Amino acid sequence: MNRLASPPHKKRRLLRVRGTDVTLLAQVRNMAVADLGFDIEHESLDFLTCQHRAAVDPQGYDIYEQCFHNLDIVWYWGALQPIQTDRITQWDDIGDLAKAGGISKYTWHGHGDAPMRKLYVQPDGTLGPHPMSTISMLPTAHNVDSFGFDRRLFGDEGPEGSSWAWLLDRRARGRIALVDEPAIGIFDAALAAEANGDLTFQDIGNMTVDEIDSLMALLETLRQQGFFVGSWLSPDEAEAFIQADRVSVQSMWSPSYGNLGEMTGIFRESVPREGYRAWHGGASLARHLTGAKLDMAYEYLNWWLTGPAGALMARQGHYMTNSKGVREYLSPEEWGYWYDGDPARCDLKGPDGRIVVRTGQRRPGGAYRERVSRIALWNTVMDEYNYAARAWKRFIRSLGSPAS
Repeated sequence: MNRLASPPHKKRRLLRVRGTDVTLLAQVRNMAVADLGFDIEHESLDFLTCQHRAAVDPQGYDIYEQCFHNLDIVWYWGALQPIQTDRITQWDDIGDLAKAGGISKYTWHGHGDAPMRKLYVQPDGTLGPHPMSTISMLPTAHNVDSFGFDRRLFGDEGPEGSSWAWLLDRRARGRIALVDEPAIGIFDAALAAEANGDLTFQDIGNMTVDEIDSLMALLETLRQQGFFVGSWLSPDEAEAFIQADRVSVQSMWSPSYGNLGEMTGIFRESVPREGYRAWHGGASLARHLTGAKLDMAYEYLNWWLTGPAGALMARQGHYMTNSKGVREYLSPEEWGYWYDGDPARCDLKGPDGRIVVRTGQRRPGGAYRERVSRIALWNTVMDEYNYAARAWKRFIRSLGSPAS
């Protein structure tokens, strides 16, 4: 008796994405797989490891997702290929913050690595601000960050807002934590040192060796005086500091404010009068992509701008570069709170279904346009980044293990 042969097994197409937990979320992956019809494999790494592996191992991924301030090193190593803007269906809907450096020509662009300064691939292959038909990274999620503070110590912000000086305030001695990332944490400390009058920088987004030395010497003096409780590398660690009531002020990122438990309302997001530290994420194409695999990658890039991913980002406090597409996937109440800065008309849930905003709350800093109009500094890889990173790591090691 002849048996019918089983139909050959057809292997599903796979797209490999290397990035960090800022955008490599399970919910994002699941939605993309359902919409695009091919498998997606996430490799989520810490910031420094992600940047390093993206540069030295371009064969290990198809899509690289991180931030514009990480691009210099990865692009320099030739790990990426230019993105053709005529293959990005909603390119014209991407906001001016990424394309032009600000939401209007009158807006201060901020010190450091504003995305437009590294967006366009120039004729000589370098990255620059002059508009071209190819780009280095598709702009996606972004935000403006500051620090969180304990109202029991600092009180409520007045009409002028808080100050970055609070991050090194003597009132919080022994209860201060910084984020362990040299392209981020060192700038939080620099903004604080300049705000309280301890130091002055000629260009805070591109410090000299002498300026870095002065900043690190100040931080070491404060460490010896017992100012710092520690550092954190992941948002979970930052939240643990607060939930254990071990900090009065620290570097903070937006998603954490919805995960503070009993400390909600006590530990608040600041609106610094000096302005925010900003970041802009995106997605790039690995250099090895060609043919059908390259087509898949462009499908994925275009999917990021269709709205579902941006709505998920919004529910944890981040913005999307194509807000028009996002609005279709948010309720009027969600859009009103996250983007328009209106008081919440009802309780709002985060990506995991838990309530992260209570009725009546208003987003600190107000509407999107208000917040991104007040950028003091972008996350940055300075000319002296290697020197600064080594100095920062030595300082972080001296603080002990995170949340210990």
